[in-house]
Amino acid sequence: MSFRARMMTPLLVVFVAAIGYPLISSFVLSLTNYRITRRDETKFVAFAQYKDVLQDHAYWSALAVTGTFIVFAVALELSIGLMIALALQNQRRFRDFSRSFLLSPMFVTPIAVGLMFRFLLNQQLGAIPAILEKVGITYDFFGPGRAIYSMVIIDVWQWTPFMVLLLLAGLESLSKQPFEAAKVDGASPFYTFRRVTVPMLAPILTVAVLIRSLDASKVFEYVYAITRGGPGTETQTIQYFTYQTGIQFFRLGKASAMSYLLLIMVISLVILLFKRIEKARLAS
Repeated sequence: MSFRARMMTPLLVVFVAAIGYPLISSFVLSLTNYRITRRDETKFVAFAQYKDVLQDHAYWSALAVTGTFIVFAVALELSIGLMIALALQNQRRFRDFSRSFLLSPMFVTPIAVGLMFRFLLNQQLGAIPAILEKVGITYDFFGPGRAIYSMVIIDVWQWTPFMVLLLLAGLESLSKQPFEAAKVDGASPFYTFRRVTVPMLAPILTVAVLIRSLDASKVFEYVYAITRGGPGTETQTIQYFTYQTGIQFFRLGKASAMSYLLLIMVISLVILLFKRIEKARLAS
């Protein structure tokens, strides 16, 4: 065995133990009708669980809720993050303080953030609704038609700093020559941003959107800590629906099939996105 193979062996063992075994085990479960409360009735049903999931309206509804959350959250985080990154790019004084202050929400665990906003935005006890009522505004942040967007705002508060971090690093790594040439030619700041900054920053923007979209698709803590999927099923994301199916209703076989279908969808979208990025790069 070569030196490189010996060095890789511990990593491979850890990978198989931490990732490989759970993946294989959950896939085997997805091919059965396994329930914790009916272990003695467990049967091999092949892909019947997958068929059952694909015919379940609640599954597609949870996917739609998750998609809505991802689109609004990532779009706001990208827009706000880019504006903040542009503002911080030329900052000279208090650089370290301002950046560390802006990044601080990232270091709070999502479940703690969920509990914090659960009390801040609570209609009866929350500080923010109380302040709004003093100026004549009554607003239920977790009421029908509003809860999902309140979840979006919470996610934006916590994860916009991640966008700022990526985009600021990208802006500071851009070559200065195109900007100097645009300035010499008399280009306006907006024209320079649209024609120089955005095209040069496009790879970083794509990676930032991809990473945040994948992370946002896993949203669970906010839902668990605040709404438990309500009102009704308005905030029942795919992760929370899978949790309910497998943990609350003990249908681990179906929950495993739901997880694998989601994994297939995500991998397919990532592959398609990377192919489009590669075609665009070759065309340019």
